Formats: sequence, structure tokens, C-alpha cells
Amino acid sequence: MKKIMSILIALTMLFTFTGCMGDGGSEETSAAVFYYTYSDPYISTVRASLDRELEAAGIKYQDYDSNSSQTTQSEQVQTAITNGANLLIVNIVETGSDDAARGIVQQARAADIPLIFFNREVSDEIIASYEKCAFVGTDAAEAGHMQGEMIADYLLKNYDAVDLNGDGTISYVMFKGQNGNAEAELRTKFAVEDANAALKEAGKPELMFYDKNNRDKYLVDKNGTWAASASNEYMTTILTEYTENNKNMVEAVICNNDGMAEGAITALNTAGYNTGSGKTIPVFGVDATEAAVSLIGAGKMTGTIKQDAAGMAKALSRLSSNIKNGKDLMSDTSDLNIDENVSKIRIPYGIYTGEQQAG
Repeated sequence: MKKIMSILIALTMLFTFTGCMGDGGSEETSAAVFYYTYSDPYISTVRASLDRELEAAGIKYQDYDSNSSQTTQSEQVQTAITNGANLLIVNIVETGSDDAARGIVQQARAADIPLIFFNREVSDEIIASYEKCAFVGTDAAEAGHMQGEMIADYLLKNYDAVDLNGDGTISYVMFKGQNGNAEAELRTKFAVEDANAALKEAGKPELMFYDKNNRDKYLVDKNGTWAASASNEYMTTILTEYTENNKNMVEAVICNNDGMAEGAITALNTAGYNTGSGKTIPVFGVDATEAAVSLIGAGKMTGTIKQDAAGMAKALSRLSSNIKNGKDLMSDTSDLNIDENVSKIRIPYGIYTGEQQAG
């Protein structure tokens, strides 16, 4: 009997050991994916793409909606680790400082599991602080530069039509999104700076923010969610005072994302603009969401900067597959656009106006 029991114990240990091994001799991968909010249109596109990629790669995963709360996200991370997640994929909520990201790195290090931040930038210092940490995102400045190029190109081709009051200067509103977020800061900065540089070179005046009393020269979503509701509320209020009859109409709308562009367009529609025919105020966004592409096709929106959700999802899945196959996180990624001296992968942007898609 003792001999039979010994054989059974040995077989049990063998099967247990084998069952814990995945492809390449690694433990089965169970990924926890944390989104700053499901309600962001671009993020929802990334989520749908990443779900498909992880399923195709045979990687178990669970999605979490942090609902724009860093406290919620940090608690979700700890819960996921406790429940057996051995790969963390994090779209961080709080980007104004390193504190939140540092806390999540500490949780991952304590559990000795890989961590991938994505979309919302964290500092080089944070990524470099943990050998099993990487970032997949974009070059935040690139979107701003491309948007500035797109805006200037459109205005120089349509200057007189855009200049509704004929004063020779284009007035604009900028919907920023979130203070302290790298993407919002650099899009806000370079979209206007680059457009102004091109206008000046062509002998035209620089853009003029519609409200001379606003020293920031932007309007921020106070909830930090880049929401259509925020831009819609702002634009609706603006259009009660700034009108063609008053000869102070806002003549261009610049948005840090397509969600805010949608909100602004809804307000413009209510005022009789951007309906697909008749007078149209140029509206520019970022992301090339399905809704924005549809609005551009209908003549209600001017252009956007494509942020490649599918490309980001593929890169995230590729790193996840490395873990599944027992490789280092950044193995076999030399063909991707990677920063020097830090594990940050950059997914390129592109201009989209319905007529062209560059980049």
C-alpha cells in the first residue's frame, strides 16, 4: 500500500508541475488589463482590439474599468495579483506625477510579475526602475506637430471662408482634455505653435484665442476624462455670446481628442453649423475614432490624427506573448520603434482628413 501511495504522490507532483508550465516552459499567463475608463472612445477601441489579440494568442485575461479613479485602479491591481494574475497591463489613471505609477511598480515587483504600461505616458525613470517593466504608447509631441500641420494646411487653403468676420485673423478655441497629461500638454502646445509658424511664414497673422481674458488659451475638461460632454457644455455656452452677428464667432475648433470634437460638433449643429451642408466651422481632433471618421465623411468635421488602436493592441499582445512563451518582456522587438536606453515602444500617428492618411 505504501508503495502504491508513493507512486500516486509522485505522479500527482509530476502532473502539477507539468500543468503549471505553458509554452516555452513558462507558467500559464493570466493577464489583468486595467483601463483608466471604458467610456473614452479611443480606449474602448483599444480594448476591443486587445481583447481579440489576447484571445488569438491564447492568453487568459480579465479587463478592469478604473472609471477615472486612481484609488480604484490601485486597489484593482492588488486584487488581481491576489487572485493570481501574473502579467499586469495598465492604462494608468493619474499622470500628473509618478506616485501612482511608482506604487503599481512596487506591487508588481513584490509579486515578481511583468508590468506593461500603455497609452498614458509614465516617466523613463519609472520604466527603468523595474527590469520587468515596459511602456507601449505614442510620441505625444508627434500628434501635436501633425495636428499643427493639418490645421495650417487647411486654413491656408480656405482662409477667407474660415475668416467669418473678415478681420484677417482666425479666432479659435482649444479643448485640452486633462492638465498634467503628457499627450494633452504637447498636443495643446504644438498644434497651435506649429500652425502659427506656418501661418506666419505664409504672411498671415497667428491664431487668436477667442477669449482675450483667458491667459491659458485652452479649456480643460475639469473631470480629466476628455469627454464630449465637457466640450459640448463649453461650446454651447460660447455660442451664446460669440456669434456671427456679434462679429466675434469662433472660427476654428481644436480638440485634443475626437470625443471632445464630437461634443463641440453637436453644439455647433444646434446653432446651425456643421450639419453637412451650409456653413461649417473647421473642427480638428485626434484619434481617428470610427465616429470621427464618419463625421469627416459627412462633411461635419475637418480632420483628425490617427492614433493606431490596432497597432497598440498588437504591440501589447506581442509583449504578452513573450511572457507566455517564457521570454524576456522586450524579446524580438527590434523591428519596432523603441526609445534609446529605456523600454518604451512608440506607435506612429498619421494625418486623416478623408482625402489622405499619412504616416
